[in-house]
Amino acid sequence: MPSLSSISGPTYVTSQLLVQQTAYKLSDKIFSYSPETFDLDVAVKEWAEANEKNVHGETTTVVPLQTRAGAGAFALGYIFSKDFDLAKRHVPQTLLAPSLSLRHLRSSLDQLALLYGVSSPFVAHVAAADYNAENGLGADYATALQIAEDLGLALVSSSSAYEVQHMSLLATLLASVLPTLHIYDGIRTARESLRVVDALGEAHIADIYAKISKEAAALNKRLDTAGKVVELLKAFNNELGTSYAPFEYHGHDAPETVLVVFGSAEAQLAKQVATALAAKGKKVGTIVVRVYRPFVEEAFLEVLPASVRQIAVLGQVADAASVEDANVQSALYSDVLTAVSFTEKLSQAPEVVDIRYVVTDAHTPSSIASIFNKLTSKGEAEPVAFSLTAVEEAQQYVFWDVDNSSAVASPAAVGKLLETEQSSNVYVHQTYDNLVQGGVVRTDIRVSQKSIEAPYPVENADVVFVGEEKLLKEIAIVKGVKAGGKLIVRLPNFKEDELEKRIPAAAQKEIQEKNVELYVLDSSSSSALEKEAHLLVNVAFLRVARADITKFDSLSADKTALTEAVNALDQSVRKVEVPVKWAEVEGAVAPLVDSVKPNSFVAFQKEEEEETSSLENWQSAAKGFAFKEAYGTQNQLRPDLAVKTYTIKVKENRRLTPTDYDRNIFHIEFDLGDSGLTYNIGEALGIHAENDPEQVLQFIQAYGLNADDLVQVPSREDPAVLETRTVYQSLVQNFDILGKPPKRFFESLAQFATDEEEKKRLERLGSKEGADEFKRLTEEDTVTYVDVLDMFKSAHPDFNDLIRIVDPSKRREYSIASAQAVSPNSVALMIVVVNWVDTKGRTRLGHATRYLSGLAPGSTITASVKPSVMKLPVKDTAPLIMAGLGTGLAPFRAFVQYRAMQKAQGKEIGSILLYLGSRHQREEYLYGEEWEAYLDAGVITMVGAAFSRDQPEKIYIQDRMRQTVTDIVQAYIKEEGSFYLCGPTWPVPDVTAVLEEAIAAEAQESGRKVDPRKEIERLKEDGRYVLEVY
Repeated sequence: MPSLSSISGPTYVTSQLLVQQTAYKLSDKIFSYSPETFDLDVAVKEWAEANEKNVHGETTTVVPLQTRAGAGAFALGYIFSKDFDLAKRHVPQTLLAPSLSLRHLRSSLDQLALLYGVSSPFVAHVAAADYNAENGLGADYATALQIAEDLGLALVSSSSAYEVQHMSLLATLLASVLPTLHIYDGIRTARESLRVVDALGEAHIADIYAKISKEAAALNKRLDTAGKVVELLKAFNNELGTSYAPFEYHGHDAPETVLVVFGSAEAQLAKQVATALAAKGKKVGTIVVRVYRPFVEEAFLEVLPASVRQIAVLGQVADAASVEDANVQSALYSDVLTAVSFTEKLSQAPEVVDIRYVVTDAHTPSSIASIFNKLTSKGEAEPVAFSLTAVEEAQQYVFWDVDNSSAVASPAAVGKLLETEQSSNVYVHQTYDNLVQGGVVRTDIRVSQKSIEAPYPVENADVVFVGEEKLLKEIAIVKGVKAGGKLIVRLPNFKEDELEKRIPAAAQKEIQEKNVELYVLDSSSSSALEKEAHLLVNVAFLRVARADITKFDSLSADKTALTEAVNALDQSVRKVEVPVKWAEVEGAVAPLVDSVKPNSFVAFQKEEEEETSSLENWQSAAKGFAFKEAYGTQNQLRPDLAVKTYTIKVKENRRLTPTDYDRNIFHIEFDLGDSGLTYNIGEALGIHAENDPEQVLQFIQAYGLNADDLVQVPSREDPAVLETRTVYQSLVQNFDILGKPPKRFFESLAQFATDEEEKKRLERLGSKEGADEFKRLTEEDTVTYVDVLDMFKSAHPDFNDLIRIVDPSKRREYSIASAQAVSPNSVALMIVVVNWVDTKGRTRLGHATRYLSGLAPGSTITASVKPSVMKLPVKDTAPLIMAGLGTGLAPFRAFVQYRAMQKAQGKEIGSILLYLGSRHQREEYLYGEEWEAYLDAGVITMVGAAFSRDQPEKIYIQDRMRQTVTDIVQAYIKEEGSFYLCGPTWPVPDVTAVLEEAIAAEAQESGRKVDPRKEIERLKEDGRYVLEVY
């Protein structure tokens, strides 16, 4: 599970994870009603266990509860308890639940709504998910719609993963006005892994919430609830630069037929299909309902085109009987009918029809297009086939297998490998049907250069893999292969003359008719690979589907097995000639199901997992170290780290600023040797820094420890993993003993104090009453754990207790200032030493920058690589506009190095505008000689240097940009360049304002009407507006 801090910028996530991130950051308590396997609260539980902090500076409490009658009583009891801390009354309380739980929570929600005037803000993030024994899982919105209407709750919907984080945040803000439900598709959208390019990080969420909360508190008290919601939504849009509305129209400018929809998949499909049909001249459109309650009629009528003659409402109802019953109306239909019936805006009252559907009905582009076709046709209309161009242009793959297959995890591994392609967006979704063949798993993978919205199964796959041949007899798998596509079937012990016996007749006929290329994978051809069948499946699939991929390192840490799998491809994978006679196959064929129905989120558990044992004390650890074979002990390079680590050597360490200058900025370069470390342009190097050995030894002596004692300590990244270290090693590498202690350390340390006065003071420092003193100690005196232990000598926990309450060391990451294509055997960083003088006159240094600045050539360090948002454009001719402040220039040195290499090779490269900012030219013209040389060589087009303190008036980077705005217009807009900013956050608004001015100037020049803020959002989505700020 990713840490909270890792969720930011372009990242692969699920909607479910983003919902939990927002809930955790903003809540006091989270009440979770997550049925087993739904996993609605897995992340928040782990973050709470790790004592991750919310925006209020506290660890969010997670309370898992069972779904049953009266389920919400516990939450109500907490909110309205007489012992409730009134200082937290403004902090939201949050519910995580599937829609199937809402029925059991109804009475509690009713009481909450009645008493909301004296309640904490309350928001429920609801995964639309219900289970039916006959039809399996389905996205249930009807329950939420009905409860919101009956109880007067706000109801907001997320239409896709790209906006679920925003809607989670908006719903929490709306909770300051009335109890709010936020609903999102809990079946597919919530669980599909995909790349979100602009995921909000912790700091951004905190900032937005703080700013808009202030605006919420200042809302006009005379506004009704609907008015307050509308004003909050405006404030939200202004802050994020978005254009969300209660109702959003898509389609023809003058439609005659409009379809009104609510729900994630419904919204994604309806807006795309309507837009595509309108582009073909069809007078149709769709209105997506984002805010269902309060239902703001004025907002609905405002987006409803005056030309409309027919309004169809796609409304969900409880069951199939309700679909057929003419007396039943969907909740959404009733609201739309009321709004239209009493308006004077429309010259002619349109017809309003209710198109009802049930929870388990699956929507596709064809089903939505068929609805439009039926609405616009005179007389009977047949269902139509319809596909979305953007989706069909993507590479689409499907894996079919039984859930106990040795290769069932292969699709996930393939997806992870594909995610490493920087220019691609990869979508991975698994469907489990535990009632077919004892358990079937279908995995869909889509790979697209652009972000797409496709909340439905792959219908025309480029390549389909079948891991169990029996599935071809029950499921119409070949139907999902596009004409001319490829089908791989795993057939162990395959013999050519048995082909027709093992491929069912129905599949044979369709393979021939669709001109499908047939491949057979025989994993039994190599007995050694039978245990590693998943590796063979992975490389075989990639050989057939993506022959351009030749590096498979990420598929397995076992390089020997991986090499053997690659070497076995020629004898294990063969293309089979499809007999012409297969087109003439006849005979009775049992009807096949088109696909599977999701009825679980996990594979059927056929066996109970055995408990695993672990070492519990240092004596056992010593035995494990001495008798490795008996205890299965392994020696590894930093086994505690979840990321892949490497040992590299310092090649050069030189200061860039004068020695008498108050800022020590240095260039450090490492020799990669045979470490195997590789990196891409723009990535960051993670430094696993060590504490100062001298200070650690001083502490060991003062605390009465033996430096050579062996101890079992939790690893830094996974507390469940223990490693054997000496006391000295653990304090140097594992624990942040020389770092700043958080408030909880004082609270924990108080338990060990034997002096009553010291105990009281520690308890006060760990409480709200001691906030001022705690702030003085940590921010002004900048005390360390060692300082605190020295201050409170009676608080002397033994070493095992001490390491339990001291935070683990964490790696620090720095942008890489070199291109490996230019310097294959080295990696460079540019770093500023963090230093200050504390209140006792002691010079203090930052943990990692002290460590790095003192490394001599030849020293070895442990490092890792972290992906980054800073990536070069796909086109070499695309211009680069780069703005770097101080050490923020580091990634741009790599960019320029790479472009210089391309130019030297005779390739055409785009223009490069480099803007840099620092205080003084003489002392801080970082890499200045290199920039000048690149400028003379024609690699860099222009250098806009802003040295803020070299003249009476302050000149900043945005001033240099504004002075050359015509160059920016040419490079950024006309030549479709990419903009990058790296450095501190403070110049972001000013720099963005210059870009908006450039956009507006170009639009005026070309006679176009453009909203600069929206254009920036579009550029951000396209990867052409990239920020890496801190």
